[in-house]
Amino acid sequence: MAEDSGAPAVGGLNPGHQRAPLRSRITTDGLDRAPHRAFMRGMGLSDADMAKPFIGVVSTFGETTPCVGNLDIQAADAHEGVYAAGGTPRAFTTISVSDGVSMNHQGMKCSLMSRELIADSVELVMRGHAYDGLVAFGGCDKNLPGMMMAMVRLNAPAVFVYGGAALVGTVDGNDVSILTAYEATGAAMTGDKSLAEVERLERAALPTVGACPGQFTANTMAMVSTVLGLAPMITAMLPAVDARRRAVNREAGRLVMRILENGGPLPRDMITRASLENACAIVAATGGSTNAAMHIPAIANEAGVQFTLADAAAVFERTPLIANLQPGGKYYAQHVDKVGGVAVIVKELIRAGVMVGSTMTVTGRTLAEEVADAPAPDGEVIRSADDPISPDGGVVVLRGNLAPDGALIKVAGLKNLVHEGPARVFESEEACMAAIRKRAYSEGDVIIIRNEGPKGGPGMREMLGPTAVIYGQGMGEKVALITDGRFSGATRGMCIGYVSPEAAAGGPLGLVEDGDIVRVDAKLRRIDLVIEEDEMLRRKEAWTPRPRPYRLAGAMQKYAAQVGSAHLGAVTHDGAAEWVYEEPVE
Repeated sequence: MAEDSGAPAVGGLNPGHQRAPLRSRITTDGLDRAPHRAFMRGMGLSDADMAKPFIGVVSTFGETTPCVGNLDIQAADAHEGVYAAGGTPRAFTTISVSDGVSMNHQGMKCSLMSRELIADSVELVMRGHAYDGLVAFGGCDKNLPGMMMAMVRLNAPAVFVYGGAALVGTVDGNDVSILTAYEATGAAMTGDKSLAEVERLERAALPTVGACPGQFTANTMAMVSTVLGLAPMITAMLPAVDARRRAVNREAGRLVMRILENGGPLPRDMITRASLENACAIVAATGGSTNAAMHIPAIANEAGVQFTLADAAAVFERTPLIANLQPGGKYYAQHVDKVGGVAVIVKELIRAGVMVGSTMTVTGRTLAEEVADAPAPDGEVIRSADDPISPDGGVVVLRGNLAPDGALIKVAGLKNLVHEGPARVFESEEACMAAIRKRAYSEGDVIIIRNEGPKGGPGMREMLGPTAVIYGQGMGEKVALITDGRFSGATRGMCIGYVSPEAAAGGPLGLVEDGDIVRVDAKLRRIDLVIEEDEMLRRKEAWTPRPRPYRLAGAMQKYAAQVGSAHLGAVTHDGAAEWVYEEPVE
């Protein structure tokens, strides 16, 4: 991305693109808009300001999580860039739910729901005020897909900017992150770490604002945003506190004005089957978060493109793992930035024929053009596709009689890909966590946590609490954990989530009984309950939904009534919305 001056013009646009009439004129022009203009004058706008395009600048800034802690400063830079390029910027904010603080209690049910609310709230402000374009900042797991979903839904000129990751902490010269702190709690339960050691990690794990620095959901979706073409390439791995962000953010404000002037490219120009497959490839090549396989179909849905877990699986199968990143590997976002950024990975995957380089990006250039000047892989943080860490991706989709519509496991860094053992069934995360704290489980067990899916939770909680404690107890690859809930991008071990259909919707996971033998074979991409078909049918016929232990109301009631299956993105509407300003007059 260009610096403050000498920015290249947007090139490579489709010949048919031209500037559309400004949507905001419906609020500014005409005698009957005098009251509207009065409101604008009340905000200090001049006649000249009202004559310019109105550009929304939205962020999820707040004091809810370090991931969004400096997005107000970053959004202010973009605000400045919009104004310098001849627009009238209009700042607003929306919510952010911290996955970290909401983890391992009922509050985690709010996390995935926040993705929909973020998208909905941005849509409502943009539609309600008829803004002409958008610069959107996100910094936490659900912020990123939520903002991208809004952009694609609105299909107005738009640029996404990821707020960046925190710098890693250090303890005794070793890099540490929030995952280290989570796993240390499990080690303390077994006596392998002292409480003093846990406290040292707690105080060192997040030394700056920014999202978790490993290849967890935020950084994974940041890479996805650039590969989909919705965000400038540099934004993905640039640390949150890096001074270069000031220029990058100002340029994002100028870029949205160029897109508006040129009539494109618009978000739905970028969301094609090829770009969605490219997005899946970047997830697999970096050992990224399993959550991406749910967020990518949700973004596709906004463009009216059907893209499922099965489509993602096909890409994962053919993509080599070439990035040595946490949690399965060694390095963090700042290390990727130092060796050239995500562009290095993209260029290498295009060279290897894994990615299509002809897809469009927000700059108006193709993906291949965007990464043309990137250096070659350094060989340590990023490997050559000819010498991969693994010949296939770090994320695998499993199918079988326990997951007819699919389930996900991250195999990056996993030593053993096969597990068979007796089921220990828990009807909630709390029930399972109580057993884990007491170490009331055995090596070889298959721990089942059900009724935690999108509808059953509702809200599809992440299970980093149980999985990290199990790992910290030294049992990470000695047991398997299967759930219709989600996993954090930081989860590692024999952990299978997103089981579809979910138990609350009548999925086979609801039929498992204590002691049943369950077999997971990531080599064969299988997950099966080892019982006779007649017995499975008998249980299915006798199954009834588990009564909810409390009454739903408010956001949870609405979400549970609307949300679809995880394998289709856990979306709450039909997709491909149209932006209508005036009803047709008959």
